[in-house]
Amino acid sequence: MHVITGLGIGGAERMLLQVAGELQRRGMPQHVVGMTALDDRRAELESRGVRVTLLGLKSAGGAIGGVGHLAALIKEWRPDVLQGWMYHGNVLAALAHRLAGGRKSRALYWNLRASNMDDARYKLLVRLGALLSRWPDAVIANSEAGMGHHLSRGFRPRRADVIANGIDTDLFRPDRQARARLRAELGIAPDAIVAIHVARVDPMKDHGSFLEAMRRLPWITGIMAGAGTELLPPVTNVRALGPRADVAALYAAADVIVSTSAFGEGFSNVIAEGMSAGLVPVATDVGDARLIVGDAGHVVPPRDPEILAKAIAIEANAPDREARGGRARQRIEELFALPRAVDAYESLYAEHVVGARPLLIHAARR
Repeated sequence: MHVITGLGIGGAERMLLQVAGELQRRGMPQHVVGMTALDDRRAELESRGVRVTLLGLKSAGGAIGGVGHLAALIKEWRPDVLQGWMYHGNVLAALAHRLAGGRKSRALYWNLRASNMDDARYKLLVRLGALLSRWPDAVIANSEAGMGHHLSRGFRPRRADVIANGIDTDLFRPDRQARARLRAELGIAPDAIVAIHVARVDPMKDHGSFLEAMRRLPWITGIMAGAGTELLPPVTNVRALGPRADVAALYAAADVIVSTSAFGEGFSNVIAEGMSAGLVPVATDVGDARLIVGDAGHVVPPRDPEILAKAIAIEANAPDREARGGRARQRIEELFALPRAVDAYESLYAEHVVGARPLLIHAARR
């Protein structure tokens, strides 16, 4: 049973969808509980056979009743594993785990998805998490940077694991047909060099640095996709598309993937997805960006549009840009493909299942 704030369109929610869906397919039944009524991912989860329950909490005050509701679900469904996702989901899962009873027959895990988050918004939650961090059987982070940050903030887990995000390399891949179609749709010339930035508008994503870098590169076409981007001040050579459901096709239409996160990023799905689609990465040195990019692109200091622009220009001008994009995809296939992440979660969960039956079933399929 997974507990998460809501079923929105963020990176954590997408990773949960992929992990729960694949584990359900492998024979390990999954139940996702969303704290709020946000249900963007519900239909897709249910289409994969995953049970979904939404608690419909509307405020922090409602979380008290939410603990009781979740505890009742735990008593009813008796999961072998209770997995929290992100700060709110972790705390709610921990409290309900205690309230529901039967703790000896159930494992409790937490999942940390960020690194150096904004203290103004998350300070109290981080402190509470640190106080309760001995309760879970294991705390999982999706990045080395994220685990290190939380340990520095007082987290003292009994067991600490890092499971990097997994990328669906079949979905995020080079696609010449999608490239031609999207460029025609957006009015971008077939031979134009395109840099793409995919993120909701949020201070941690630092769209300002991307826009300023693109002002310095008028010969490169920029694409921004993500909630709120359509409301940002316009830049002549940048198309701001707002939220899009066809991100895989948008990647295929580009040449360079750019991430300008200023803080808070753990494992950037955007960097890895773009690389999987054959794009050369230019990313700020936040979270595990260096580990993801390796020698396949550029990692630059955050909040420095001048250096960012120079790095984008270098990759855009590279005579072997397409080959470099191929190497970027190969790196994701070798290190961060989705089956690696799912295998890691399955192995962790199976430790608590008598006889580790789901793991043996999957091994037999291989």
